[in-house]
Amino acid sequence: MPVPNDILNQIRLYFDSTSNLADMDWELFASKLIPVAYPKKHLLLAAGKTENYLSFIETGMVRFYIPKETSELTFSFGFENSFISGYDSFLTQQPSSYNIETLAPTVLWRLSYHDLQSIYADTAIGNYIGRKASEELFLRKSKRELSLLNDNAETRYLNLFTEQPKLIKQIPLKYIASYIGITPQALSRIRKSIS
Repeated sequence: MPVPNDILNQIRLYFDSTSNLADMDWELFASKLIPVAYPKKHLLLAAGKTENYLSFIETGMVRFYIPKETSELTFSFGFENSFISGYDSFLTQQPSSYNIETLAPTVLWRLSYHDLQSIYADTAIGNYIGRKASEELFLRKSKRELSLLNDNAETRYLNLFTEQPKLIKQIPLKYIASYIGITPQALSRIRKSIS
């Protein structure tokens, strides 16, 4: 299925922001992208399953969480115009220890593990494409870890709100509270104090 021009341009601009891709390399990469639409609350990856995709979010948002018997621990979100993956599972092809679920109707452009390996082998720029996606995922993870160590809960909330002001309003408060490491009641107090 050919990739629509607006999405093709959006994803290509993402890569071209730091390197110009040859048209032939880009066309091979784009030909491997598979668009898939998911409803809200769809489980993209379940704990115990292996991640087989590197995905670019066209629209929607997702959360990453560890399922627990009494609660869930949300540790990351993915928003429009960014890559998502259970990347540790994707790289090792071993089962994931967490879930990824959609928080809204979501359209992903997916690249399978095997297709990415063929892009690595068949293009001059393949390794750059993989590196760019993995760097984004790593930087997002590092930013979160440093924020948990250095920032108080109010600052973590404000940072998340500043980064995604429109989308954050659609995320249930219990997920945001879990993400910033506090109870929903403590988050309610923070929200009251800054409003």
